[in-house]
Amino acid sequence: MPHPCLSCGACCAHFRVSFHWSETDPALGGPVPVALTEPLRTHERAMRGTSQARPRCIALDAQIGRYSRCTIHPQRPSACRDVEAAWESGRPSPQCDRARVAHGLPPLTMDAWAGIGQVQGDPLPA
Repeated sequence: MPHPCLSCGACCAHFRVSFHWSETDPALGGPVPVALTEPLRTHERAMRGTSQARPRCIALDAQIGRYSRCTIHPQRPSACRDVEAAWESGRPSPQCDRARVAHGLPPLTMDAWAGIGQVQGDPLPA
């Protein structure tokens, strides 16, 4: 059974993704491609497309609720790495639930993880 995020993508099409500008600076070890970001505030950048009235990250390759893939998954910003799918680690995630409901998807339950085994690390392939 695949990771639930691989058939979702709602968070990437619901929230603004903002982070410190240093995450786009290769000299500081920042992995995020600066060309996929835009200035937000003095010390912040945002993923392009996520500051819109109807957010959708430029790095998202998805049909929400059917398939989802982050085209820069290994290089994604900390804000994305910090979002956890509901019940992925045995805890609810109101952020995940809000995004899913906004796109007409039901919130995840513990049953979504049946057959996946020990859930850890990065769920989405590069």
